[in-house]
Amino acid sequence: MLSTAWETEGLQTLGIVVIVCASLKLLHLLGLITFSEDHVEDELELSAVRHRPEGLEQLEVQTRFSRKELQILYRGFKNECPSGVVNEDTFKEIYSQFFPQGDASTYAHFLFNAFDTDHNGAVSFEDFVMGLSILLRGTVQEKLNWAFNLYDINKDGYITKEEMLDIMKAIYDMMGKCTYPILKEETPRQHVEIFFQKMDKNKDGVVTIDEFIDSCQNDENIMRSMQLFENVI
Repeated sequence: MLSTAWETEGLQTLGIVVIVCASLKLLHLLGLITFSEDHVEDELELSAVRHRPEGLEQLEVQTRFSRKELQILYRGFKNECPSGVVNEDTFKEIYSQFFPQGDASTYAHFLFNAFDTDHNGAVSFEDFVMGLSILLRGTVQEKLNWAFNLYDINKDGYITKEEMLDIMKAIYDMMGKCTYPILKEETPRQHVEIFFQKMDKNKDGVVTIDEFIDSCQNDENIMRSMQLFENVI
């Protein structure tokens, strides 16, 4: 049961944790997370894919993964995604398996857009590795910047109350049927009102990235959640 997680002071934390945890589940189901190196080849196999990733050396520089870790990640990615890219339908299919009691399609859409940094409708291996590096090994500032980008749906540099509500509703739709007691329809808006008042320091009706980061950094639960998945790979 998730009743305690849905208390008002815990929802913001849950939103951040869901971003990371659900992303890791996506990677696991794609075959990207593995703890065995027995079958890892010395070099990346690139001949079978239509989209070829950047050189390994460049990805080592751009991410916090070692060459061996990148080989492990790419092998799983290539096996599950021979074309070299993941589309939004794949995100939705995987999250529907992760949250079978809810509707994860909207949340999967938002998360896909966060990973699809060049907005071309496909998530490449580079996109995945860059996002994963931040979520697992990034600094607190980098992780919160990534989370802010997810909430900033229209990418204008601000989070509005409606954008925050859209994300929260997506999380409720995805997980709400698994909670006890069952959540009321108006609960997401009530929680967003509380969080928005807390984050919108100057009361101008929008939350800037500085306000978002400051609020999150002053929340002990969120800070603890930032450290949960650093040693997964």
